[in-house]
Amino acid sequence: MSSQSRLDRAYKNAKIISFDDSSKFILFSDCHRGDNSFADDFANNRNIYFHALTHYYNEGFTYCELGDGDELWENLHFEIILRAHKNVYGLLQKLHAEDRLAMIWGNHDMVYRDPKHVKKQLSFYFDPKLGKDVPLFPGIEYHEAIILKHKDTQQEIFLLHGHQVDFMNYVGWRINRFLVRFLWRSLQVIGISDPTSPAKNYTEMIKVERRMKKWIANHRNQFTIIGHTHRPRFPEAGELALFNDGSCVHPRSITGIEIENGNITLIKWQIATTEDGTLKIIRVPLEGPQKLTDFITD
Repeated sequence: MSSQSRLDRAYKNAKIISFDDSSKFILFSDCHRGDNSFADDFANNRNIYFHALTHYYNEGFTYCELGDGDELWENLHFEIILRAHKNVYGLLQKLHAEDRLAMIWGNHDMVYRDPKHVKKQLSFYFDPKLGKDVPLFPGIEYHEAIILKHKDTQQEIFLLHGHQVDFMNYVGWRINRFLVRFLWRSLQVIGISDPTSPAKNYTEMIKVERRMKKWIANHRNQFTIIGHTHRPRFPEAGELALFNDGSCVHPRSITGIEIENGNITLIKWQIATTEDGTLKIIRVPLEGPQKLTDFITD
């Protein structure tokens, strides 16, 4: 099956979520939450991420995670990740309980495409204080893709991780997982990057974007938002509508995409220094806001 056929299938089987101009969504991807070791890229930004997600929770946003949320290539078991970032999962748990959590699987958490695995691993966790299993994400579902469909304009926003156009990270993901788990994870600690990742291989990144653009062009400029490459992307109105929310493992910052009041905005959360020397986490708009309707194709 070609990459274009895989995208067609993802679009056809996508979960549809209705929204309107009063809806609020925050899109993050590529968190790569790990075990809090030197190989855990998320650990450097976990306080920024937690602060940002707390803001969105308090402001009534729905959280959409576009894949690679959990780093399940480097880590064998989810329980290790849960213990390392318990406060983050506590907040995600509250979002799930309020039906404000939408999850997509990527290549690094591709095991979540199996509903049985998701139910077994994520429904409950063992609480050592209580000495028993307690609910975590009961009834949670992971999807390959999600379509946000506007109730009034019928505009569709296609959300997916984007590794569907990356053969070795979709079809050959088990091979890459083996290499990362038993080779590149150890080398990462001493600063050697994983060449299988499009986020660290410019040539692969360009290939992913080119294949995504081809599919979008063949589908009447279908509004599409992906992750996977870690490179934020925000096109101008009239250009091919390929957006990318970036990642949560940038050096000292995270990027994401907000959809609010019928607009889309690329944002960054980072640590800034005030005049008196105090460190503060701030939100910085990078691109937008741009009207969603500017990307409607007749």
